[in-house]
Amino acid sequence: MAVEAREPDQSPEPDLYFTKADLQDVILHDNDLVVILVVTVGRRVHRVLVDQGSSEDVMFWSTFNKLQLSPDQLRPYNGFLYGFTENQAEVRGHMELRTTFIDGATSQTVNIRYLVVNAPSAYNILLGRPALNRIGAVASTRHMKIKLPSLEGAVITIKFDQKATKKCYENSLNTKRGVCLVPNHPQDGEGVARAEMARERIQACRGWKGRSGERSSNSASL
Repeated sequence: MAVEAREPDQSPEPDLYFTKADLQDVILHDNDLVVILVVTVGRRVHRVLVDQGSSEDVMFWSTFNKLQLSPDQLRPYNGFLYGFTENQAEVRGHMELRTTFIDGATSQTVNIRYLVVNAPSAYNILLGRPALNRIGAVASTRHMKIKLPSLEGAVITIKFDQKATKKCYENSLNTKRGVCLVPNHPQDGEGVARAEMARERIQACRGWKGRSGERSSNSASL
């Protein structure tokens, strides 16, 4: 029996741009960070920091536990992390999870490889360049939105969670600890400079210690 191969989706990719209309629902802010909501493992995950300066997509250990994932699912990771102090952050491994970006009835779902890090953070997940490039996203801090194409060629618009951004910032002031991503290869002078820039960008990620929640339904949020 012959099986006809399915042709790839030929829907044209839409132009992604921002207009004055995108400013209408924006609360006046002072260079707020990009914080959104995503869905993974059937759960709505809040406090997702979008960091275009990060070369990794990171899930923090407290979030990993809240999603009730098993450490057996983790694969070894050869890189390492170091803290803002002399303390080194622990990398538990990495794993791929299907992650959905939603705008009403329109969505895009992709596999994202998360580096699972055992470190305190004001955020549940950090999305870096790999995830943003995979979904074809364009972010605007002025308009407090991120836009990406759907598989059908529509535009998905995700609003930044400004209240969550301010709360995360307040929590980040309560700690002196943090982590910075470091490549898994020896650094030259340029590599050290990139690590220092990454350290400054992620500094706001410090300080939230999540509590392990009870088992809940798939519609629950964290």
